Amino acid sequence: MYEFHKDKQVYFKQQTDNAEAYVLPFIESVRPLQTDMRVLEVGCAEAGVLKAFLNRGLSGIGVELTEYRANLAKDFLKKEIDEGAALIISKNIYDEAFAQQYKASFDLIVLKDVIEHIHDQEKIIKKLREFLRPGGLIFFGFPPWQMPFGGHQQICKNKVLAKLPYMHLLPRPLYRSILTWGGESSIHIDELMEVKETGISIERFEKCIKSANMSILKRTYYLINPIYQYKFGLKARKQNVIIASVPWLRNYFTTCMYYLIGC
Repeated sequence: MYEFHKDKQVYFKQQTDNAEAYVLPFIESVRPLQTDMRVLEVGCAEAGVLKAFLNRGLSGIGVELTEYRANLAKDFLKKEIDEGAALIISKNIYDEAFAQQYKASFDLIVLKDVIEHIHDQEKIIKKLREFLRPGGLIFFGFPPWQMPFGGHQQICKNKVLAKLPYMHLLPRPLYRSILTWGGESSIHIDELMEVKETGISIERFEKCIKSANMSILKRTYYLINPIYQYKFGLKARKQNVIIASVPWLRNYFTTCMYYLIGC
């Protein structure tokens, strides 16, 4: 496992820096961010992305199912929480009480490296609409499933497996056997096998958006994911326009997609 996955403070800062350098400018190329805007980050983890919006004077809520990560977010955002600019909630957005309390409450919803971990992505995208104010936007950033490390195998403790591209595309029994042979824990194996179930392609994501009667306002294909600049020292690079135009093929060579979605 890479060091940035172990040190949550480092990971938090990387997420904030990446959001400030790439996510916010991407959104602002369509709509300027105003201090009266309210943000909801779904699957916020330690809330590094949310922090970037708070730094710009916006207020926001982070929702995170994993309690220990939500607690870390509360620690990292203590100042903002104390000032009333932020709130971290460990709850499922399908919870009826949450849905009722925050219906039509946000100008912007953010899912960064989250949608590829969720079952029934079409259902949650439709659910997200309920939390938007009129004219609200949703930002999605995710790695297409078929890209070299779309299975998140970089979390493997086995250094060879962590650097083996496209391994996640193997048939399930063979993939599980290799992970077991490599000495991965049952927890890691279950996590990786779940990602294999939920991984999403560019085409399926866009089909989900269409089914939810929403519109793609902007999309960017990345050959080199912007976050790799902070993790591996690789400069962000957009995908070649020819490769980006070829359905399915582009999934294998595009390491990250940015989308801005409107109702």
